[in-house]
Amino acid sequence: MAVDTVDPVAGTRDPVVATPYGAVRGRYENGIAVFRGIPYAAPPFGARRFRPPVPPEPWDGVRDAGAFGPTPPKPPYSEAFARLLADPVVPGDDCLNLNVWTPEPDPAARLPVMVWIHGGALTRGSSAVPVYDGRAFARDGVVLVSVNYRLGVEGYGLFPDAPANPGLRDQLAALEWVRESVARFGGDPDRVTVFGESAGAISVGALLASPRAQGLFHRAVLQSGPPEASDRDKVRRMVRRMATRLKIPATAEAFAAVDRDLLLRTQADVGRLSSPVLGGPAFGIVVDGDLVPRDPLEALVEGAAPDVGLLLGWTRDEYRLWLVPGGLLERVDRLGPVALAGAMARCRCGHEVPRGYRAIHPEGRTADLVGQMITDHLLRVPLHRLADARSGRPTAALDADVRGGGRASAHVYEFAWPSNVPDLGACHALELGFVFDTVGTPESAKLAGEGAPQELADAMHGAWVRFAVDGDPGWAVWDASRPVRIFGAGDPHTAHGPRDRELALWEAESARAAAKVAAGPATGPAHSPSAEPADKPAGEPADDTAGSVEGPPTSVPPVEASARITTPLSAVRRFRRSGGAGRQ
Repeated sequence: MAVDTVDPVAGTRDPVVATPYGAVRGRYENGIAVFRGIPYAAPPFGARRFRPPVPPEPWDGVRDAGAFGPTPPKPPYSEAFARLLADPVVPGDDCLNLNVWTPEPDPAARLPVMVWIHGGALTRGSSAVPVYDGRAFARDGVVLVSVNYRLGVEGYGLFPDAPANPGLRDQLAALEWVRESVARFGGDPDRVTVFGESAGAISVGALLASPRAQGLFHRAVLQSGPPEASDRDKVRRMVRRMATRLKIPATAEAFAAVDRDLLLRTQADVGRLSSPVLGGPAFGIVVDGDLVPRDPLEALVEGAAPDVGLLLGWTRDEYRLWLVPGGLLERVDRLGPVALAGAMARCRCGHEVPRGYRAIHPEGRTADLVGQMITDHLLRVPLHRLADARSGRPTAALDADVRGGGRASAHVYEFAWPSNVPDLGACHALELGFVFDTVGTPESAKLAGEGAPQELADAMHGAWVRFAVDGDPGWAVWDASRPVRIFGAGDPHTAHGPRDRELALWEAESARAAAKVAAGPATGPAHSPSAEPADKPAGEPADDTAGSVEGPPTSVPPVEASARITTPLSAVRRFRRSGGAGRQ
């Protein structure tokens, strides 16, 4: 229960709430009770390093919760990305903490709850980013909880002597804290919506599919991130490359003995070319037989979490955040056919796909075609599969007894407002200031530029609040007509199947691949650029990437023969080694 106490210095009354581990004192800020830096697990260092989280030590008295707690260890963004993305650092070991914004810290309030899981490629970000301020949600009657979790090698390194996915286990522990504690802050533990963006959305997808997270949340929002599991060898290669540079065994015991700052510098150096465009070794959530028993997308498409309502979407120009910083958009354009061949390798597709994109977008520059191809393959195709599974639209992976009826619905959106920062367009992460209604902050303006439309923030933030309150953000549920809510210039509106032509290319590609498998071994490679991915160094196995839409062949727009791409794989490798795209 919350009580008011008088601060002996300021003479103001602060809210105090008793948690299972001790009481915390927050602050009233413009009528909103705010609690920052509340521990939900013990510091993950010393004997607990690379281990699953454990409860924090209880404390006596009242713990001050007026400032953000320590952020997990992370390398800084490169200069080009730091100009666009805020990422504050708060030093300290007690980094498994969370924050609460609530309009009414009283158990009788029983308000809907939203739990925010930040993005940052599982290597950067924190709940202290000012764009994620939760006061607008609390203003509108929602208890907002934001969490920190372990990042990079600390949270997603794969070792033979430690459990996998400790960062995801941190998120699970935070959700368990919410179930046990949020009522004391005025929240309803039976009305919890978990939402995340980018790596945060990928995390939400894994938690959705995890049997261990069942019952901890009741709705979910995936912004610009699909449910997926990384290839275990891809993650191991990151660890092995770090171990080689550090001259230590690739074990958790050896890594735990390394100076923390040295570990971060080595991680940043080894991962400098990893990106959604290039692929390559990177940290990610892996199937572990425990928390993540199988691929999350396949589990969800086949019926996992059927009673959790979904809100899914993307930004129109996701890829521009990966290509614009540092002038990479122009570099990809100069490379022309080499870049398109690299995209084919990244997506493991044949010539028909880039030809189709060229036919659909005849005036598009090469960088835009490459970016849209990779965005669709890695992001929009799997999110469409997930939405289709909830609508009852026939999908090959669905059994008849779980198809359609009995599943909670899905709503789909696209954020299409172009940033006022030149060349960024409607890029990855741009929607965050609108969702949180923080477009007026300097940190949001770094990505959006000055003069972002408040009316668009009102509309988008309001939709997220409505979804948390009753599951209806304000437009039609996903069905065979594929309604997508477009948040762009002017009033939000609904378009039906706005990505259908591009999706048809991937459905046709999937059908061709299935036909080749059914026909038996081929006498030679079907298309040399996709024989192995562009990020694959000599002697290393291929990496897994997101799957394609399953379904019947669909008609594809005709393409001129002159669009044929014949660039050899050696050129694709040179493109990657030169930092052709995605360097951070």
